[in-house]
Amino acid sequence: MRAVIRFALATAVVLAGAACSGDGPKAQAQPGQAVVSPSPSPEPPPEHPFTGLPASTLRPVLAVKIENTPAGKPQMGLRSADIVYVQQVEGGLTRLMAIFSSKLPAQVGPVRSARISDLYLLPMFGKPALAYSGVQTKMIPYVQRAPLYDVSDSAAPDAYRRMPGRVAPYNLFASPRKLLARAPQASKAKDIGFVFSDKPPPGGTERRSVTVRYPSARFTFTWSERQKRWLISQDGAKNMAAEGGQQGAPTIVIQWVKTTRSEFHDVNGAYTPLLHTVGKGTGIVLRDGKAYRVRWSRASKEEGTVYTLADGTPMPFARGQVWIVLASRKPVVP
Repeated sequence: MRAVIRFALATAVVLAGAACSGDGPKAQAQPGQAVVSPSPSPEPPPEHPFTGLPASTLRPVLAVKIENTPAGKPQMGLRSADIVYVQQVEGGLTRLMAIFSSKLPAQVGPVRSARISDLYLLPMFGKPALAYSGVQTKMIPYVQRAPLYDVSDSAAPDAYRRMPGRVAPYNLFASPRKLLARAPQASKAKDIGFVFSDKPPPGGTERRSVTVRYPSARFTFTWSERQKRWLISQDGAKNMAAEGGQQGAPTIVIQWVKTTRSEFHDVNGAYTPLLHTVGKGTGIVLRDGKAYRVRWSRASKEEGTVYTLADGTPMPFARGQVWIVLASRKPVVP
């Protein structure tokens, strides 16, 4: 009997050693025995297609036309925009079109009139909502046919208010939440060609500041190592936000586009520039204190814009807000 017991104990020890050995087969679950598997690594949340920041859900897109002359500053709500377009308008001045989706400010403005170039940019977002105040009479049919939801001050008056202490027409502000409530079917954010990365690509040229000139406006983008943003100045003055602080973004795209005279003009007879954002061209992307030469391409109004480096690889943007400065090497003379 003792020999049988010794044999059974020896067998148990051998089996236990085999089960614990790293070289042997993995232990199999026995009836009534639980096997604990290592928990998988958590999946990172998806990136927002406009900013590269984490986004659990994608929300509708709202575009807002915003005044960009000294009379309309400081602007409100721009710091919450995902994308800000700078566009040339009559007289060689500029106007902004801010794209909101990932977050909405309480108020945005001053809201101003739309332009024909907007109708070439907006289709890449699907059918977004467009907030604006007025449009040239001749252009009304173009807006009505465009793939967008009209949430102008005439279509959604309850979403707008006049700001005390400001002079008309630079005192019209809007509530983005009320605007989108009037366009519940507006397209949600989707891929428009942007690529993001925490690390900048190799190469590039170190730059402390870069200046872009329009016929009647001048923008300077200055890198702030402390804030990790390009701070924006216009016409020699810091571009301050109504909420406080200087406007700026981690990525600035200077996109050279062909600029011609459109069939429209303002009440003074000045022609409205048409910015050709469909096609191909060159540009400069500013991020992390460096300037990168890029090429851009956009096959149609419905497609997004792709930015590539000299070797054909996508130019990765820094995560966060993106400013796209649509400028011409040969500006149209006002």
